[in-house]
Amino acid sequence: MTKKIVILPGDGIGPEIVMQAVMVLHEIGDKFNHGFIISEQLIGDVSLETVGCSLPDKTIEKCKESDAVLLGAVGGDPNVNKWKDHPEGDRPEKGLLKIRKELNLYSNLRPAILYPQLKDASPLKSEIIGNNLDVMIVRELISGIYFGKKNRTVNEADDEESFATDELFYSKKEIRRILKNGFEIAQKRNKNVVVVDKANVLETSKLWREVTAEVAKDFPDVTYSHMYVDNAAMQLVVNPKQFDVIVTTNMFGDILSDEASMITGSIGMLPSASLGDTKLGLYEPSHGSAPDIAGKDIANPIATILSVAMMFRYSFDLEKEARAIENAVGKVLEEGYRTKDIYTDGDTLVGTAKMGELICERIENNE
Repeated sequence: MTKKIVILPGDGIGPEIVMQAVMVLHEIGDKFNHGFIISEQLIGDVSLETVGCSLPDKTIEKCKESDAVLLGAVGGDPNVNKWKDHPEGDRPEKGLLKIRKELNLYSNLRPAILYPQLKDASPLKSEIIGNNLDVMIVRELISGIYFGKKNRTVNEADDEESFATDELFYSKKEIRRILKNGFEIAQKRNKNVVVVDKANVLETSKLWREVTAEVAKDFPDVTYSHMYVDNAAMQLVVNPKQFDVIVTTNMFGDILSDEASMITGSIGMLPSASLGDTKLGLYEPSHGSAPDIAGKDIANPIATILSVAMMFRYSFDLEKEARAIENAVGKVLEEGYRTKDIYTDGDTLVGTAKMGELICERIENNE
């Protein structure tokens, strides 16, 4: 098998964590006899610096021609708004939103899995998290308030009356396809879906509930319920084991998945897959660019490496290869190796590059 993969290292720690993930790709290729044609392209802050826009047409073209895309991180220093005077209002994050839209990747899968070896790194008590915590958050990715119309109105007579608006928009088609995706995933897991919304306030959430009832008829083996987003945020830290699959909107999914990642010990452990109607997917860690630690060899590459495992599972249909990566990560953690974000007393502290090397060494083909 030979696959074309576009890598978008991006900003901050992106290049160094993607480097480790590419090493894992090559290791899998050697062990399982696969070939990869890898093309590196620009996105984000580095793209603005280089060519003046956050997502060049060339990047879009190469991504559409590929079998999968691996992204590092997007975003510059949040304390330095160096693009505030950009003539077209561009900024690094626009590139990330645009690539998802251009590839029609409407379904974002964010598994929050707590490795038993990291129970001590979780901020929750062991009796709350239990063993084998595994929650899948399915987030709608290319609609909602992030993509709705935006407006800023200045009242020159009374500046205090100036205001801004962000439109929260969802069509039945957009809601139906993400719910269908969530129910299908639940069928392969524990057959339970919680749809998170704010139906006591938002009209869009009421529509989500109506469409959920329609979609659920096609999945009689799956149990479903609804939960307000504020309660869901609380329940994730009070009783996370109750969740199997959470399906929710773009903004709610963004927030809840970051919360869930901390239950697993660190956001550096949370991979993600963005999928649409084809096998082409975008794979990336759920954390940001962390410019404050870039180049210091302390970033955790595991989320990016586990995103590669998701690539093999969802875009390439290669389950053995995906499990080989996940097993290698488990072995390294079992042996006590930790990057700074998941380190506790008694562990062996390693850097970004060493963690990638250790995982590569433990990848096995047990055919």
